[in-house]
Amino acid sequence: MKFQKSIAFLCLFFLIATVSYSQKIKLEQGDKNVLKNESTLNIEFTFDNLSVGKFSKEDDYINSKKEELNAKEPGRGDTWAKKWKDDQQNRFPPDFINLFEKNTGMSLSKDAKYTMIVHTTFIEPGFYTPVSFVRKFANINAEITIVETANRDKVAAKISIENSPGRTAYGIADFDTGERISEAYAKAGKALGKYLK
Repeated sequence: MKFQKSIAFLCLFFLIATVSYSQKIKLEQGDKNVLKNESTLNIEFTFDNLSVGKFSKEDDYINSKKEELNAKEPGRGDTWAKKWKDDQQNRFPPDFINLFEKNTGMSLSKDAKYTMIVHTTFIEPGFYTPVSFVRKFANINAEITIVETANRDKVAAKISIENSPGRTAYGIADFDTGERISEAYAKAGKALGKYLK
C-alpha cells in the first residue's frame, strides 16, 4: 500500500513539475517586420498599472506580502518589498534583453531608429512548497510597442505576449520568486526575438 502511494505521489509530482504553459505572441497592430533591416534597437521597460496574482493593483500585492513576511520576522517584509522593486530594474530587463539580442542579432543603442517599450501588465509570481512538492509556476503578460525613437507618437507595431512561463529546471532556485519571474522574462525575450526575426 505504501509503495502504491509513493508511486502515485511521484506521478503527481512529475505531472505538476512538467505541465506546460503555452506562451502566445500576437501582432495586434502594424508590421512585425519593421525591424528587419535594423541592427540596433533601444529597449525600455515599464510596470505601470501592473496586476500581480490575484491582486489587480501591484501596491496591494506588495503591502499584503510585506505584512505577511514582517509578521513572521520583523523587517523581512521590508527587505522583500525593496528587492521586488529592485528586480524590476536590475534583474528582469537584463534577462529579457540577453536572449532577445541572441535571437535577433541586434544590439542596444539609445540612438537606434526604433524604441521597443516592454510594458508588463501582469505577473504571476508562483510559489514552491518543498515539503509537499506543491508549486505554481510564474508567468508574465506584456504589451510590446515599437515606436520611432525620434517620434514616440509614431507606432510601428504593437505585439502582445501572454503567459510567458517562469520555471526553472527541476525546481532549482524555485524558492526565489525573483528567479522564477526572471525566467519568464528570459523566455519572453527569446520567444519575441525568434518571432521578430
